[in-house]
Amino acid sequence: MRGPKHVVKRGKTPVLTEEQARRLLDSIKVVRKVILPDGSEAEAPWLVGLRDRALMAVMTYTLARISAVVSMRVEDYFPNGKRWWVRLHEKGGKRHEMPAHHNLEAFIDEYLAAAGIREDGKTPLFRSAAGKTGVLTDKPMNRVDAYRMVRRRMVEAGFKIKLGCHTFRATGITAYLEAGGTLENAQAMAAHESPRTNKLYDRTGDEITLDEVECIQI
Repeated sequence: MRGPKHVVKRGKTPVLTEEQARRLLDSIKVVRKVILPDGSEAEAPWLVGLRDRALMAVMTYTLARISAVVSMRVEDYFPNGKRWWVRLHEKGGKRHEMPAHHNLEAFIDEYLAAAGIREDGKTPLFRSAAGKTGVLTDKPMNRVDAYRMVRRRMVEAGFKIKLGCHTFRATGITAYLEAGGTLENAQAMAAHESPRTNKLYDRTGDEITLDEVECIQI
């Protein structure tokens, strides 16, 4: 006689609160001081910071997998009517398009302008850096690059918990649902085949569950 099938109802991916996510994005330095020929100091865009902020914003606001994000080309951020959209190439060759959040537009626009690559449509959107020089190459970042970047940024922002790229996907889904979004729409936005999979990232019930547990006055 077979026992009952084990069903996972809650994912293990850590989730940031909205305040934590904003603090992380705001902590990334996007300008640095440079010495001009006359010896004076000035501020200039810091491409690595602009790139990292834009990459994390794409994962958060589009609910995208990191593999789809690092595969993006410049042309995958494109105008559609009055808004800008992002195109993601998800698992199984599935092409997924959705409008960009206004914050995401601002982050990508600033990055593209500083990098001077807006017209380089077929080239990688998120490029690797040449060592610690801060100079971006023409090669794309890979998943390992992105993971190391996220871990480094988390430490710099003062977070003690260990997080990975999947955290941003889970954070975006949770924030969307907490704002009154539907599970069906979250499923479409995240390009999940099954609503059950999408539910694994939903943490909106955590506070209620904790409140119920605290009612036990032992």
